[in-house]
Amino acid sequence: MTNIIMPVNRVADISNLALVAVATEKLMSRVDSLPGIGALYGPPGRGKTIACSALANQTRSYYVQMRSAWSRKAFLEKILFEMGVKPTGTVSHLLDQICEQLAASRRPLIIDEFDFCLRSDGMIEMVRDIYEGSQGTLMLVGEETLPTKLKKWERFHSRIMAWIPALPVSFDDALKLAPIYCPDIVIAPDLLARVVDLAAGSVRRVCVNLTRIHEEAMLMAEPEMTLARWGDRDLYTGDAPKRRLV
Repeated sequence: MTNIIMPVNRVADISNLALVAVATEKLMSRVDSLPGIGALYGPPGRGKTIACSALANQTRSYYVQMRSAWSRKAFLEKILFEMGVKPTGTVSHLLDQICEQLAASRRPLIIDEFDFCLRSDGMIEMVRDIYEGSQGTLMLVGEETLPTKLKKWERFHSRIMAWIPALPVSFDDALKLAPIYCPDIVIAPDLLARVVDLAAGSVRRVCVNLTRIHEEAMLMAEPEMTLARWGDRDLYTGDAPKRRLV
């Protein structure tokens, strides 16, 4: 699937960004007796990574995107790299460094692609140790099955205060994305509605198609694109590489 890279300093205030921002604020201002972990979950393409990357910039959160091949030590070292702290010593020392930095900075830690942690009891316990050792704010980001899978670890599951289902892309979201991915081109409401319909909830598919429309409009020297003017040109749906408008 095509990767979407948000242009520097241009972030659309889509619904999922607002959701995760409100949840993070509530977690950060919670009373001491309440847990401080949130979980944003949903199908691929819902804009979870875009929202959390934007949130990290807005709140100065530490943001780490998990990788399938990471060991516990590699995971801790990557977090410390994001914190600007030089990793030293054993896994235990690395964990202590992270807990101390989170507690001192009071900045949230966002762990994207958290599903990779679910492959290992040790990794789950490591993240729980980070929370317990810092009493900081953690935001976990994963697929739609994340809440169900986490029930396996009750001591971890019970520490999640905010469950945030990622919303499907809306027409209003597409309006906010259009100036970023299709700049200087006016997209008529009928074509934009068609783009949202074909996206089946995916922010990523909307971004891909907005880019496609921009490329075609530039080639045609058209300042505005309507559904009729677009005609039978291809748009991406995800069901197949492309699909013809009829």
